[in-house]
Amino acid sequence: MSLLPRTAEEFSSAEYWERFFKKRGDKAFEWYGDYNKLCGVLHKYIKVQDKVLVVGCGNSELSEQMHDVGYKHLTNIDISETVVTHMNQRNAERRPGLTFQQVDATQTPYEEASYQAALDKGTLDAMASEEEGALARGMLTEVGRVLSVGGRYVCVTLAQESVIKLAVEHFVQLGWAVRLHCLQEESGKEEDSFALPVFVLVCTKFRQPMPTPILEMCLGEDGAPTRLARVAELLLAVREHQAYSVLKKRLRTSTDASSNLSLTLCHAKTGLPRYTLTVQDCPPGAKVPRSNQFAIFIVPQGSETAWLYSSGEGRRQLAASANFRRLVIAAMHRNQEYTDMQAVQSELSPMVMDLAPPGMPANQQVPFLSVGGNLGWREEVSRGVSELSGEYCVENVKGEDGELYRRLVFLSNAALVQSESRLVSSNTASSHKKKNKKKIKPTAAPTTSSTSLSVDSGFLCCAHHEVMVAGLTVLGVGTPENKDVPVSVLLVGLGGGGLPQFLRDFVPDVTVEVVELDPVVMQVAKEWFGFRPDERLTVTLGDGLERICALEKEGGRLFDVIMFDVDNKDSTLGMSCPPAAFVEPLILQKVCRLLTPRGVFILNLVCRDSVLRKSVRERVSAAFPTILSRKVEGEVNEVLLCSRGAARILPSLNQAAKSLQSALSSNRTGTSSSRPHIDIAELLKDLKVE
Repeated sequence: MSLLPRTAEEFSSAEYWERFFKKRGDKAFEWYGDYNKLCGVLHKYIKVQDKVLVVGCGNSELSEQMHDVGYKHLTNIDISETVVTHMNQRNAERRPGLTFQQVDATQTPYEEASYQAALDKGTLDAMASEEEGALARGMLTEVGRVLSVGGRYVCVTLAQESVIKLAVEHFVQLGWAVRLHCLQEESGKEEDSFALPVFVLVCTKFRQPMPTPILEMCLGEDGAPTRLARVAELLLAVREHQAYSVLKKRLRTSTDASSNLSLTLCHAKTGLPRYTLTVQDCPPGAKVPRSNQFAIFIVPQGSETAWLYSSGEGRRQLAASANFRRLVIAAMHRNQEYTDMQAVQSELSPMVMDLAPPGMPANQQVPFLSVGGNLGWREEVSRGVSELSGEYCVENVKGEDGELYRRLVFLSNAALVQSESRLVSSNTASSHKKKNKKKIKPTAAPTTSSTSLSVDSGFLCCAHHEVMVAGLTVLGVGTPENKDVPVSVLLVGLGGGGLPQFLRDFVPDVTVEVVELDPVVMQVAKEWFGFRPDERLTVTLGDGLERICALEKEGGRLFDVIMFDVDNKDSTLGMSCPPAAFVEPLILQKVCRLLTPRGVFILNLVCRDSVLRKSVRERVSAAFPTILSRKVEGEVNEVLLCSRGAARILPSLNQAAKSLQSALSSNRTGTSSSRPHIDIAELLKDLKVE
């Protein structure tokens, strides 16, 4: 709008406002909201009988409307001679008792403690940028002088951070109580309004300064106040409300299928995250039924890390399947209680229309979608802190296949499951069949007590672990010519211990050394994932790179298989597995020298950066002449099977796969009552020669 100030300095100058009001003429400029929007909060803090000083009144109709409803003791001041003259002329006949005076708000002629309220609509915003805030502080000091004890400074503001910080810190230092109301835009008005919400700052003068700051935030004119400890917390709350308002404006005025806008809804009392909402719009040109404008999809508890709900591509696929113009995907958080689907719907319903697509009728019903009609189930069984990886939790969840699973999650990256194992009743561990691809309607909670559950060591939850096991086919494990030939494995990265335990329990004549950096991870694996090391499965606590360098330096010990399954803690890189140092040429050469002549290096590579991925592949190829690769469906993971010799691909991979399958099934050790749930031939179908 051309009438709005172009710069902050212009906004605060008397010359600007002279030009502004001359150009505006008789038309009132209610860009901070009119009386109808503000009356609720104004009547709450300003009594009709109060003497009120209106600072920077401008040509707003606010004073006139307040006068008409009974406020007869208004003193209106403004720096602009033009506006004062105009407003006096406009009200001379209809409101002879309503006067306007040309007065500098930083130097008023009024006596101390002569007013019970001071009303400011945008004047603080206009003055705050002048003279590095000195002008605004002068005005606030003058307001404090003319207000009596118990008097209130009521300021309507857009709450730019520097402005609100200046005012709040000023009154906190004086020992006043500070409360801030965020006024919500009326539903359906976003298209014609500013994106930022209007705030009302209320500062109350006490006879004696308060020993500790009173800082409160309210949503709406009647919202219950939330007490905050520090000014920084109040400023953060303001930023969050402003960001949400901008987001609402964007969502109500446009659609964007390529965007993944998300917001977190927190518990009002505790401030803890309760829901994360992600908005997914349908692409332009999609054939969507007219009635399918908008829907909310509730992600079952424990499923929020699944590819379908956690990745952009997965959410687009989910939205395409639902076939709504806009789908909001709602995920529930850990450490929160949810009664049932009806309760969740009731809780989210007040927020729903804020996120509706443009043009949707306000009275249209918004359906809630879910898997199986319930919330899923999650039970936290342990929580702790690792010095290396931060806070973690161990939780039991019910999968969409109806099975129970145990997960290790580091909360610094709560969207990633660090380790996962399937749970079974202790007396039925051997009765489970291979993964059932058909979804079973999950029940609200398991009937089996957590204490009677055990980890099924024959079931690998991670698809890339299955591929890594299938990679032993390249080694010829289980073939007649390798019968009774020992297999030595060095695995970097323990996690919950599922992969090394599977190797120990089912691979014939195997010995496994695991290198794990974090002692807490090993403790968790033992306590919650049934990890049991022995003479055939040992753990070395320490840095994987240092262990590789030490083994090579010592000499005399070679491995048939070296596996890297270690995550990268640096989330700024496009490669989350392994850390970049693990695929440097020098380390890859050391790995090659630690392998036996028939040995194979198996790498779990998770790299979203195509340029970085190409670089890693080139480095691996320089160290290993023969590489087979297998992408994991629906995930970023790619498993590389690397041999140190020239092209040495088994002539009959299918036969070798059958031999490995047979060896795994017939080699159940006394440490496991389970059996291997793995299909080697199926896993090798999509193997590619690089």
